[in-house]
Amino acid sequence: MADYYETLGISKNASADEIKSAYRKMAKKYHPDVFATAGPAQKAEAEKKFKEIQHAYDVLSDPQKKAAYDQYGSEDGPMASGGFGGQGFGGFQGFGGAGGGFDIFSDIFSAFTGGTGARNAEPRAGEDIEMPITLTFKEACFGAEKEISYSRIERCDSCKGTGAKGGTAYKTCTQCGGRGRVVVKQRTMLGMIQSERVCDACGGTGKIIMEQCTDCGGKGKVRRQRTSKIRIPAGVDNGQMLTLQNEGHAGAPGAPNGNLIVIFNVQPHPLFKREGINLSMELPITVYQAIVGANIEIPTMTSPIQITIPEGTQDGTVIRVRGKGVKSLRSDTYGDLFVKLVVDIPKNLSSKQKKQLKDLEEALAGGRYDKVEAYNKTIRNM
Repeated sequence: MADYYETLGISKNASADEIKSAYRKMAKKYHPDVFATAGPAQKAEAEKKFKEIQHAYDVLSDPQKKAAYDQYGSEDGPMASGGFGGQGFGGFQGFGGAGGGFDIFSDIFSAFTGGTGARNAEPRAGEDIEMPITLTFKEACFGAEKEISYSRIERCDSCKGTGAKGGTAYKTCTQCGGRGRVVVKQRTMLGMIQSERVCDACGGTGKIIMEQCTDCGGKGKVRRQRTSKIRIPAGVDNGQMLTLQNEGHAGAPGAPNGNLIVIFNVQPHPLFKREGINLSMELPITVYQAIVGANIEIPTMTSPIQITIPEGTQDGTVIRVRGKGVKSLRSDTYGDLFVKLVVDIPKNLSSKQKKQLKDLEEALAGGRYDKVEAYNKTIRNM
C-alpha cells in the first residue's frame, strides 16, 4: 500500500488546505501536458505518477476515506487491511447477527448520529481539472483570448447519465425503493445497532439497469476532448490560477461538475522584470551622460518615453516612472516602472585617451566628489 502522504510530500498532520495545495503543486509538475514533447518512457512514468497523485488526493481529501486510511492503512477500512493487529474479521457475524462482516466503529458512530453517520452525504461533485497554460509576458500584462483543449469526463448524452439504454431501460431498485441506501440492523456487544449504508443491489444509484447504454457501457459517463476559448484578464502573473466553474469532470448523478483550473506559466521578458504590478529594468549610460546629464528614450510595455538623467548621476540611481507598470487585477490602476541606471565604464582605452582622461581629472580637481570626501573623512577619524 502506497504512502499517500509521502506521494503528496506532506506530513500526516497536514490540514485540508495544505493537502489541496500540495496536490495542485504535484499535479502541475506531472501533468501530461507538461510532458507532451517528452520521450515515451518519460511520458509513461509521468502518467503513472500523475495517477498516483490523483488517487492519493482522492483519499486524503475525503474525510471518511482519510479517517479509514489513517486508522487502518487502507481507505477501504479494516476489512481490506486485516482489521486489528493483522487479525482479519473474515466471516465474523457479530453477536447473533446475520452473516457477513461489518465495520463496528462506523456502526457505533451511526447509532449516535441518527443512523446515517458520515456516509449520508450529498452526491459527490466531479473532480477538478488542472491545466497549465503558457503566456508571453505581454499577454500576461494586457490579457488575451486563448483556445484550450483538454480531456474531461462528461455525462453520456445517449442515456442522460443513467447508464441505461435510451435513458429509460432501467427500473427502480426494489431493495432500497430508489433511495440508493438501506437501513441495516446488527446486534453488537453494545446491543442492537442501526446504520444506513449504500444499497448493494444498485450501488447507490437507486436504479437497476435492464439494458446497458452501448455508448458508455452502462457507466453513465464518457471521456471527451473539449475545446474552449477563455478570456485571460490583464495583469495575471506567473503561478496564478483562473477557475472556470463547472467545467471540470462530471459529478455523480445530481451533483455538479468539478471546476477547470487554469494555471498560468508566464515567459520571462528580455528587458523587464516584474514584482507585483511594478516593473523594473536596467538602463546603461555612459560616464559622460552620468556627469553632465542627458535625455534618453526608453521602451515601456506600451510606447517609448523620454526620461531625464540628472547631472552628476551616480551608478545605481533608480528613476521612478509612474503608471508604466502592469494593470492591477482588482482595479483600473497601474503599477510603476523603476529604471536603475548603470554607469558603463569604458574599457580598452588607447594611450591618447588615457592621457586625455588624466588631463580631464586634473581639470575636475576642483569639483565635488561627495563619496570620496566622505570616505577620506572616515579614514582621518579612525
